[in-house]
Amino acid sequence: MVRRVTWMAMVVLALPALPAEAQVTFGIRAGASGNPDQFVVGAHVDTPPLIENLTFRPNVELGIGNDLTLVALNFEFAYWIPIPDQPWRVYLGAGPAANIISFGGGSGRGDDTDVEGGFNIMLGVQHSRGLFTELKVGVIDSPDIKVTVGWSFK
Repeated sequence: MVRRVTWMAMVVLALPALPAEAQVTFGIRAGASGNPDQFVVGAHVDTPPLIENLTFRPNVELGIGNDLTLVALNFEFAYWIPIPDQPWRVYLGAGPAANIISFGGGSGRGDDTDVEGGFNIMLGVQHSRGLFTELKVGVIDSPDIKVTVGWSFK
């Protein structure tokens, strides 16, 4: 199951891939989530602007802990706000999520996997060299909160 989900996630992240001259970038991230309380790792793709300052930023995140494994396929859009004369940019965004939740045997549910929809709202700040930090608030069946730090490669 984990291999199947991993392959699905890689395909989803590869879908928006465009020619190199279109300035598609990718990145990695790690952090923590609350409810469920988990360690989170993931990767993302940034497309060129769809319209001024708006990009598509799909990402996949793997959460481990709290007697379950959560794979979140997030289809988020980010609106970038440049800060004049600074290498930092702030971004705000949101988007739907498909959450694949695998429960361990100790959860009282046995070994079980569910796919549930969710929605994320995010706020982040990113340096022009690639370092970023992001805060996500989830609703429906997404984790309540996620805090990650990562790197976007140019």
